[in-house]
Amino acid sequence: MVLITYDVETITSAGRKRLRKVAKECKNYGQRVQNSVFECNIDPALFAALKYRLVNIIDKEKDSLRFYFLGNNWQKRVDHEGRETAFDIEGTLIV
Repeated sequence: MVLITYDVETITSAGRKRLRKVAKECKNYGQRVQNSVFECNIDPALFAALKYRLVNIIDKEKDSLRFYFLGNNWQKRVDHEGRETAFDIEGTLIV
């Protein structure tokens, strides 16, 4: 489990475009749990691909990315209070 957080400058239209691209890439690999926070249950190869894509989207002078590696036992490391909007990433998926 990797927690990805980002802060993208949105003053300019280019910044807003980068923000949308970062969110779209993260959504392809995980679930949004807050505005700029995604939980991604991915293996190291997929993480490397995602990180490469994200680093090539952001402007390193104006934006930032943070990656938190929670590992396989991540359930014991996440404490949530308040409204629950995320689904159980390990649960049954009905299509």
